[in-house]
Amino acid sequence: MTALGNDSLNSRDTLNVNGTELHIFSLKKASEKLGDISRLPMTLKILLENMLRFEDGGFTVAVADAQAVVDWQKEQKSSHEIQYRPARVLMQDFTGVPAVVDLAAMRDGIKKLGGDAEKINPQVPVHLVIDHSVMVDEFGTAQAFEDNVALEYDRNKERYEFLKWGSKAFDNFKVVPPGTGICHQVNLEHIAKAVWTSKGPDGAMIAYPDTCVGTDSHTTMINGLGVLGWGVGGIEAEAAMLGQPVSMLIPEVVGFKLTGELAEGITATDLVLTCVQMLREVGVVGRFVEFYGPGVSALSLADRATIANMAPEYGATCGFFGIDDKTLEYMRLTGRDQQDIDVAEAYAKAQGFWLDDNVEPIFTRTLELDMSGVVPSLAGPKRPQDRVKLSELDDSFNGDMTKVFGRPAEGARVAVEGQDYDIGDGDVTIAAITSCTNTSNPSVLIAAGLVAQKARALGLSRKPWVKSSLAPGSQVVTDYLIEAGLQDDLDAMGFNLVGYGCTTCIGNSGPLLPAISKAINDNDLVAASVLSGNRNFEGRVSPDVRANYLASPPLVVAYAIKGTVREDIYATPIGEGTNGPVFLKDIWPSNAEVANAMAGAVNREMFAARYANVYDGGDRWKAISITGGDTYSWQSGSTYVQNPPYFDGMEMTPAPVGDIVDAKLLAVLGDSITTDHISPAGSIKEDSPAGEYLRDHQVAKADFNSYGSRRGNHEVMMRGTFANIRIKNEMVAGVEGGMTRYNGEVMSIYDAAMRHKADGNGLIVVAGKEYGTGSSRDWAAKGTNLLGVKAVIVESFERIHRSNLVGMGVLPLQFEEGTTRATLNITGDESFSIKGVSTLKPRQLVEVEMTRADGTKIVFNAVSRIDTANEMEYFLNGGILHYVLRKLAS
Repeated sequence: MTALGNDSLNSRDTLNVNGTELHIFSLKKASEKLGDISRLPMTLKILLENMLRFEDGGFTVAVADAQAVVDWQKEQKSSHEIQYRPARVLMQDFTGVPAVVDLAAMRDGIKKLGGDAEKINPQVPVHLVIDHSVMVDEFGTAQAFEDNVALEYDRNKERYEFLKWGSKAFDNFKVVPPGTGICHQVNLEHIAKAVWTSKGPDGAMIAYPDTCVGTDSHTTMINGLGVLGWGVGGIEAEAAMLGQPVSMLIPEVVGFKLTGELAEGITATDLVLTCVQMLREVGVVGRFVEFYGPGVSALSLADRATIANMAPEYGATCGFFGIDDKTLEYMRLTGRDQQDIDVAEAYAKAQGFWLDDNVEPIFTRTLELDMSGVVPSLAGPKRPQDRVKLSELDDSFNGDMTKVFGRPAEGARVAVEGQDYDIGDGDVTIAAITSCTNTSNPSVLIAAGLVAQKARALGLSRKPWVKSSLAPGSQVVTDYLIEAGLQDDLDAMGFNLVGYGCTTCIGNSGPLLPAISKAINDNDLVAASVLSGNRNFEGRVSPDVRANYLASPPLVVAYAIKGTVREDIYATPIGEGTNGPVFLKDIWPSNAEVANAMAGAVNREMFAARYANVYDGGDRWKAISITGGDTYSWQSGSTYVQNPPYFDGMEMTPAPVGDIVDAKLLAVLGDSITTDHISPAGSIKEDSPAGEYLRDHQVAKADFNSYGSRRGNHEVMMRGTFANIRIKNEMVAGVEGGMTRYNGEVMSIYDAAMRHKADGNGLIVVAGKEYGTGSSRDWAAKGTNLLGVKAVIVESFERIHRSNLVGMGVLPLQFEEGTTRATLNITGDESFSIKGVSTLKPRQLVEVEMTRADGTKIVFNAVSRIDTANEMEYFLNGGILHYVLRKLAS
C-alpha cells in the first residue's frame, strides 16, 4: 500500500530523478496550510508524510491528524491518536513462524466464516529471515559451521517446510533461507532503501519514506540508515501485513546531541553502552529518540546502526539518525542500485530529511554527550543498562558476588573431571562474537581479528575452559575477514565460524562441556560469559552461566585469552606468551591499524555477490519439499507446527466481554520481569511441563531443541509460559523457576493454571515496574492468554508487551502512583473482581476489588492501559486477529 488518500491539503507533487518522474506528498506544500515544520523532528516529519499519503477524509486518517503532528511543536507532546501505516514488515523465524501459523489458521478461519482464503494475504512487502534457529553445538573447529548447519536443518525440518510453504502460498512474502545472516543485518545491508518506491492505485510511481515494523525488538537498527522502524509483537505485525494501521499516540521525541569524536582505542560498543546507560537514567520508554549534532557526522553508518540497534535496551521506541552523505556512501558500498541512491538523496533533500547541523529541531527534552569522554566499557552482569568501566570490572564482579549472587567471591578453584585444569568464580566459560549489534560493524569485527592476530603472534591462546564462537550477521563478514587475512588468526584463538545468525545472544549458546557444567553446578560457581550481544538477562545466555557481560568483539577475544573477570585486565597479564607476560595494551590495535585493514578488505563487490541470489538458499533449502496450496496441510503428529485454538468456535459477531469475577492469582512478580521470564527462548528442561509434553510425544531429550524453535506449537509454548529457570514468584518464597501455589500445594504454573481452568477460575498476574521489558515476544502474551489470565496488574509496562497483551484480549492494568503489591500486602491468597469491562474507555480509571482469604475486601484504583480506541476494538473482539478476521470476512 502506498497511497489511499484524498489529498485534501493538495500536497501531492512530483520529483524528477534522472529522468524518472516520482510522485511525492510534499511536506513543504502541506506546511503552507498546516504551519511551519522546519524544526519538527525528522521522525515526526515521517509520521506527517504518512498522514498526508493516507488521509482519507477521516475514515482512518483525517486532516486533523496531520495538523496534530504539526501542532505537537507547541508543547512537544500530544495525546492525539493517529493511524500509522509502515511501508513493510520484517520478521525473524522465532517470531515469524507463529505469525505465519496465525495467517495459516486465519485462512482456515475465514473459510469457516464463509470468506475467501485469498483475502488473508500480506498487503505490504514482508521479509522473513531465518536466523534464530542455529545453535552453537560445535565450536572451535574448522568443521563447526557445517556441523551446526546440518544439526539446524535436522532439528527444524518441519518448521522450514512450513516456512517454505508460506513463501509459495502468500503473495508479497519473501523468505531468506537459513545460513544467510541476521535479519537486522540483512535489512541494513540489502533490503532497506531509505526511500521506498512503488505504484499507487492510479498507476503513478510514488516515492515515500522507507519505514518498517518488525517482529524483533532490534528492528530499530535500521534507524541508522534513516529508516523509521521499531519492533512490534507478531500479533501487531500480522495486522500491519493485512492492511491494518498501527494505532499510536503521537510520541514525545527526545533529542540526543552528539559532539566530539571517539578517542583512540574506543569502540562503537563502548559508545552505545554509554548511550544506553544515559537514556535509561533519563527514562525514554514509549518515546522516540533522535540523534543530532556535529558528532553524528563523525560516526560511520555502521556506528549509527550500532546505536540504533540497542533502542530496546535504552527503552525507546526507536533511536533515529537522518540521511546524509554517510548514508549514501554506505548504500553505495553495500551494492544498492545507483537509482535508489539518487532517489534517496533527492527525496531526503526535498522533504527535509537531510541532516543539517544548522537546524536544531524542537524536542520534548534533550541530553548531550561529548564522545571524546567515552571510555572502554562492558555491561552486566544481568542488564544491558548496567554499564561497567573496563578498569572496574573486577571490582564490580567481586562486589556483585555478595550483592547480586548472595555470597562473596571465593578464591577456591575446583577440578574439572577428566581435564588438566580447574575453574572458579568469575571464570569466562563463554566468549561469543555474536548478535546484530556489533557484527554489522566492520570496524569492531576487524578490531577483533587484529587482537587475535597480535595475540597469536605473541604465543597466546584462549583458556581451555572457554567456549568461543564467531557467529557473524552476514556472509560478507567472512569475506572481509578472509580478505584482511584475519580469519586464520581468529580460528587460532578458537573463534571459528559457527553459523550466520543469532546464537549466544538469544540463548542458543549450546551446551557447555558436560564436565564443566557439572563442576559449575556441583560447586555453585558463578561462571561468567562475555559476548558482543545486546541482551544479558538472567537465564538467557546459558543455564550454567549467571554473570553475563556485554562487550565489544575485540574485548570478547581478550577475555577468552584472559579467562576470568575477577582480575584487573589492565594491571595483570592477559596471558603468558612465548617471551613472557603479555598485557592488554600489547594486543590492542590502534585506530589507524583498524582503518587500514578495513580499507583494503571491505568492498562493494562482496555485498553485490553475496546478495545476488539471497532468496534461493543452498542445496539443503532447495531440497525441502512442501505440501498444501492456499491452505496449509496441518500434520497432526508435528511437535513444531500446530493449528492454534484462537479461532475455535468463532462467530461473526463477537461475544460480549464479561466482567472479571473472583479471579485467582497465578503469580506475584517483582520489577523488571522480562519477556524472557514470561516466555523463555532457551533450552527446555526435561522435567518441565513442556519437557513432559515432548517426552509424551516420543521426542528424545537430545531433540527437544529450544522454546524459540517450537513457537509454532501452542501446546509447548503455553507450558513454557512463566517457565524461566530464574523467575521468582513471590507466592512461593525462596523458589526459583516457574512455580506457584494452588490451594496451598506448590506446583508448576502450567499445572496450576490447568487446575484453575477446570475449576472455572479466571486468573490474574501482579507485578512491579517495567513489566515485559526485552524482546518483542508475542508468545509472552499468547501464553498468558492460553493459561487463562484475564488481567495483568503492574506498576508500569514496557511498550511492546502491553500492546501484545491487548492484542490477545488480556486486560493490562497499571496501579495508581503510590499503590503497589507491597502497599496492598498481596500474598497470593487473594481473589480479584473488576466490573464494567465491556464498557471500558481508553486509559480509564478502573475499580478493582480485592478479597483476602479471611473475607476482608479492599478496593483500589488502576488505570486501564488500553490506550487507544483501536485497541479497545481489538480487546472487545477478543484480540486483534479476531478483529481483522471478522473485518475481512465481512
